[in-house]
Amino acid sequence: MQSNILGQNANLHENGSECEAIVDGKKYNLHIPVGGEHFIQNSLCAIAVAKVFNIEMPKVIEGIADFELTKRRMEIKKAKNGATVINDCYNANYDSMKAAIDYLGKLSNNKKIAVLGDMLELGEYSKNLHEQVGEVVAKNKINLLICVGEESKYIAKKAKDMGMAESKIILCKTNNEAINILQKEIEPQDVVLLKASNGLHFNEICDAICNNE
Repeated sequence: MQSNILGQNANLHENGSECEAIVDGKKYNLHIPVGGEHFIQNSLCAIAVAKVFNIEMPKVIEGIADFELTKRRMEIKKAKNGATVINDCYNANYDSMKAAIDYLGKLSNNKKIAVLGDMLELGEYSKNLHEQVGEVVAKNKINLLICVGEESKYIAKKAKDMGMAESKIILCKTNNEAINILQKEIEPQDVVLLKASNGLHFNEICDAICNNE
């Protein structure tokens, strides 16, 4: 059965996305104030739910445009030197890791830096899922990978096995180590993704490298 809600002509950028939504044959221009292709998909799902409850499309479009994420979920900030920081350290699982890294990979900034920490509470699946994240990093041609935590070593190893240069992969035991590296590596035109489970306290890294005015 063909869907009667389609998205097309997406334009992704740091601070949000635009796309055309085709709803029952009519075209609507959507602005989603959060970056990432997955939020375009979420917006189309929201339209489908709104249709069930007979909510008028202008109100739906306005609601999507006014959408705000929970703090530390794909939160766009600025580093002290002007570089872009994507603070997505509220929590982490494989799907959200993949979506955030895929988004990072599509940006056109000078250098793309992924600072990734452990995904917690995965039990026997932890090693495999962290390795899958490493594959995503390598496929997106991230320029610098900084891993923090015990389980994230599997991210680093798999990224290396998939062809990422060992010189572009750094393992850290603490957030302070990652902070020191970032303060040396970040240039004004770069973009940095911070992504880990909340228990890794990556907001410490964000506070250290960002202007918090």
